[in-house]
This record gives sequence, structure tokens and C-alpha cells, in this order.
Amino acid sequence: MTDPQLTDDQRWQIAMAKDRAFDGVFVTGVHSTGIYCRPSCPARAPKRENVKFYATCEAAEAAGLRACKRCKPEALSRDEQAVLRTLEILRKSEAPVSLEKLGAATDYSPTHLQRVFSGSVGMSPAAYHRALRRERAGDALSAGERVSDAVYDAGYSAPSRFYDENKERLGMSASAWKDGGRGVHISYAVTSTSLGPMLVAATAKGVCRLSFNEDCAELERRFPNAQLAEGGDDFRALLEQVVAAVEKPGDAQHIPLDVKGTAFQEAVWQELRKIPPGETRSYAEIAAAAGNPKAVRAAGSANGANSVAVLIPCHRVVRSDGSLGGYAYGTEIKRTLLEREAK
Repeated sequence: MTDPQLTDDQRWQIAMAKDRAFDGVFVTGVHSTGIYCRPSCPARAPKRENVKFYATCEAAEAAGLRACKRCKPEALSRDEQAVLRTLEILRKSEAPVSLEKLGAATDYSPTHLQRVFSGSVGMSPAAYHRALRRERAGDALSAGERVSDAVYDAGYSAPSRFYDENKERLGMSASAWKDGGRGVHISYAVTSTSLGPMLVAATAKGVCRLSFNEDCAELERRFPNAQLAEGGDDFRALLEQVVAAVEKPGDAQHIPLDVKGTAFQEAVWQELRKIPPGETRSYAEIAAAAGNPKAVRAAGSANGANSVAVLIPCHRVVRSDGSLGGYAYGTEIKRTLLEREAK
């Protein structure tokens, strides 16, 4: 499969988001460990300076790297090959592609391809293509192109179709998640809380990172092209709101956010914010609420890709048997948050 002209900054953000839709498009080489991985590898994120990206497994091995035994990037099943072929077709096509054509190109029946693709990517081929069109148009507008040119170049049949799909997304300020934060100023602070040291970072649009037991080095890895600076008085007011939301977890809807993910990830995050304090949901329930009941694993990946802990309450998602499940910052923090909300 060909690389859709991604920059290394874009590849890094995809790897940080563990986006399965790009498995097979490139591999991530970690030269400090001597291994290469799929973009979706669940292993702990390496340091940015130790990473190089390769178009194929062969290129990574020629550079002296060996395949990761956890994500096995060199071994693609027939289903994975069908998904990769479908992704390639959708990324190259400006017009919608029917399931029948996609099925013929992958030697799968349309219904089986729909099932396999949705289970892997987290949305149907049609929904994925619509998300691609939105992204193309948004990138063109951010680059200063005229609206009419951006709309038609992205594959929309008319400007009205573009506005119908994007009316809730228009008018937003530039996000830190584009091109590693290039041209964006990010204020940050590391502050003490009852849950341990907490990193909070924000753009002019909203909070872009909330994590525990991390320092500024994590921001440098996530936003290598941003202007990072310790927050001043204006930031301190936002920081106080965030600290209050963590110490007394409840409704944090009033705190502005600057987050970006795939269409399915954002759908999952929206559903997480709907879970009332003191309640939990299973991964299966979140997948169903986000529009794809069979994408339980994808919902779990989207949950793990959440960059603003507590504000998007991924700690409120548990296993179907009621056990806590995993949490990026440890189960003790997850348990404490849930116990506080239960009271």
C-alpha cells in the first residue's frame, strides 16, 4: 500500500493516536530498541528523537531493525489486507465508492467487507470517506484556499453538501494537533494534586493535554513544532478550573478543549462526556453509542487515545464484567476518581 504523502509529523501524531487505519501504510522504527512496529502498536510510546518512519517492513529491516513481537507488523491476515486495500482506494478517490466496487477489488462480498472494515477501522467505508473529505477541505481552508476551491477539490459535489456536513465544525481556531503544533503557542504547568503531579497544557482554543506523572518532555514529543512556555496569569485561571475538576470530579463541560482524532475517536469522546458522574459504561456500550456496536476494540483504542484525562472521562469506562480494566495512569488513580464520583 502506498503512503498518502504524509509528513513525519503526521506519522508521529498517527502513531501517538495508535490509529489502526494506517497499519500497512508505514511502520514506526524505534532505533533505541532496534525494533519496528505498526502505527497502532499498544506498546508504550517511545521518545520522538529515537523514531524514524519507513514505508515498508523491508525498508525497516534494511535499516537493521527487527519486527515487534507484540504487534507483528510483518504478518498481515487476509482481512487486514482487504482493509488496507479498501483504505488505499478510499484515500485515492474523490467521489464515494460503492461497497460493491470495494468488494470486487478485495474479493470479498460487500456485506462481509463492511463488517471486516468497520471492526478494524471503527466506522464504515462510507463514513471513513466522508471523514477524509472533511479533513481535505479543512486542510485546504487552513492553507488559505478559497472556500469554493477547497470544497470542490475535497470531492464535494456542491458547497451546500460541505456546509451540511461541517456546520458544527466551522469557525474553530487553529488546533495544536495539526503538523505537530506548528505556529501554535501552548502554555503549560505541572502542579501538585492529591492524585500526584499533573501536567496541564492549553492553546488559545482550550486544554490540549491533561496527564499525570508527566513533564514538559511529553509535550515536546507530542507537539515538536509548537511554541511551549510556562503559563502566565491568563493560563492560571484555566489551571484552577482544571485542578478543581480533578479534585472534585463531576461535570467539566464548561472547560474548553483542543482535541483532535479520527471521526470515530471523536464520536467515542463525545459519548464519554455524556456519562454522568458516578456512573460507568462498558466498552461495548460506548461502541454502540458511537454508532458501531461491533467496534469494541476500536472503542477501547479510542478511549486510550484520549489526551485530556478526567475532562474527557475515560476513567468511567470499565469492562463488561464490572472490573476496572486498564487506565493510562494506573488503576489506583482510576479507582480513586470513580470512588470520589460515587460519593
